[in-house]
Amino acid sequence: MSEQIAAVILGAGKGTRMKSDLPKVMMPLCGKPMIRHPIDTLEEMGVEKIVVVTAPDGELVRREVAPHQSCIQEKQLGTGHAVLSAKEQMQGFAGAVLVIFGDNPIITKETYKMAADKLKEGYAVVVLGFRPEDPARYGRLIVEDGELRKIVEFKDATDAEKAINLCNSGCMCFDGRRMFEILEQIGNENAAGEYYLTDAVAVARKMGLKCAVVECSAEEVAGANTREELALLESFLNKRKGK
Repeated sequence: MSEQIAAVILGAGKGTRMKSDLPKVMMPLCGKPMIRHPIDTLEEMGVEKIVVVTAPDGELVRREVAPHQSCIQEKQLGTGHAVLSAKEQMQGFAGAVLVIFGDNPIITKETYKMAADKLKEGYAVVVLGFRPEDPARYGRLIVEDGELRKIVEFKDATDAEKAINLCNSGCMCFDGRRMFEILEQIGNENAAGEYYLTDAVAVARKMGLKCAVVECSAEEVAGANTREELALLESFLNKRKGK
């Protein structure tokens, strides 16, 4: 596996629940737009390429992330579809590809590197997992013999699966050589008619490829959908900086 790392950041969400006209990833966090935090971390790591997926009206986001590349998800057809929007920009990249969310902005470079390094053990997909105090309605990661067997959404989980506290953060890392081959096989046979990134694990396993989990703290993968959650992220970052 090559040492090269690239990242696709999903940043097409609206700020509706933030009660703002700004795109969600442009909401300020510790004095700069939320999207800048993962970009700064990735730049510090020296990643080779960053592509940000934006909404058609995401001009503000595209300007903010420049000179990094951006692409447009023309229709909101799910997270799997969003990553496929970056296919042209990622053409020919054969290293590790981090797929992360602009509203999970405080993941550390150590965790990103741990996910990318795991691919070298022969895995095609690595999922970032965490163990929250209250697993609530998160999707569960089912691991057997060190391999990720499946991601089960809470509503579909058996009682035994609900008892598992290893949860899906949504963030993943792919072998760039197989990534789009996997994503293009994801279907949309679900109530929403959307293409879900989480289905990449089932597709990869059907192709005979191996999947794995790396774990980080629940705090690190905390997301921001509301102003209250944004304030919580700010407190986590300040604590990390010793403020």
